[in-house]
Amino acid sequence: MLQLTRDGEYAVRAVLHLASQPDGKISLITEISETQDVPKSYLSKIMQHLTRAGLVKSRRGARGGFALARPAETITLRQVIEAIEGNIYLNVCLIRKGECKRDEMCPVHVVWIEAQRRLFEVLDGKTMAQLVNDAADIKKRLDKERGRRRA
Repeated sequence: MLQLTRDGEYAVRAVLHLASQPDGKISLITEISETQDVPKSYLSKIMQHLTRAGLVKSRRGARGGFALARPAETITLRQVIEAIEGNIYLNVCLIRKGECKRDEMCPVHVVWIEAQRRLFEVLDGKTMAQLVNDAADIKKRLDKERGRRRA
């Protein structure tokens, strides 16, 4: 089964949190952990990976914390996932030619290639800035629905 790991999911939440903050705001690990419902023990490790990948920058010390290393408009969902999970492959035959001895004769190989291409289109087609906007739209819709139910 193809499934994003818990670390990958937590990384997406953490980067979304940072993307939703005003430019230059440093977020404490505790703040990210609490608002995104991510255990601090997991989050520290995840933030190190995101920093090494160049998606997040960290500042040490009493006023330390985390911020995006570059604009949210330039960070894709795929980049965040791959920073934690490594390169995404839907099947072993896509890692490199010859990884699967059947890749040249397998009728499903071309299907895997197309499925992976489409997955990458979706993941590369969503930036953190777009997802922050989507989250705001969802919140407005839910608030509106709650208001109707109360009336």
